[in-house]
Order: sequence, then C-alpha cells, then structure tokens
Amino acid sequence: MQLNGKALGFTVGLLGSGGLITVALLNLIWPGYGVAFLDVVDAVYPGYHRGTAVGLLVGSVYCFVDGFIGGWIFAWLYNRLSGSAATE
Repeated sequence: MQLNGKALGFTVGLLGSGGLITVALLNLIWPGYGVAFLDVVDAVYPGYHRGTAVGLLVGSVYCFVDGFIGGWIFAWLYNRLSGSAATE
C-alpha cells in the first residue's frame, strides 16, 4: 500500500491548524484554558500572539504548513521504507 503525500499532508495540516483554532477560541471563552499550549505555540511560531485575531491567523497558517510538511515527509518515508515505488 502506498500513501498519498499530498493528501496526508493536507489532512495533518488541517487537523493541526483546526486544533490550534479550537484551543485559541476556547481560550477566549475560558481565559485559563490551554494557556500552556498557546504559550508553547507563541514561543515556536514568530508572529503568533495569544488572544489576537492576527495572531490566530498567523498561527493557523504556521500550523497548516508544519502539518503539511510533516505529513508529506511521513508519507514519503513510509513509501520508501515499505518498498512502494512511486510517491506523490
């Protein structure tokens, strides 16, 4: 079986950015929710700032790109190590 790198990257990117958006929005409702997670995201992604709309947009784009690249690399490694010939 061969994994589609684009599809896996897109899926992981959507899940990552969707998770960040969910935690950030819940943090706006309950200010103590997910603070440690959002502080880590703030430390990792330049331009992301907890509690701002621009920061949420910047962070979700970073999460999507990270997830896409990570998912694509995972699919590529899986296809290479499992002996699948072609990759996406």
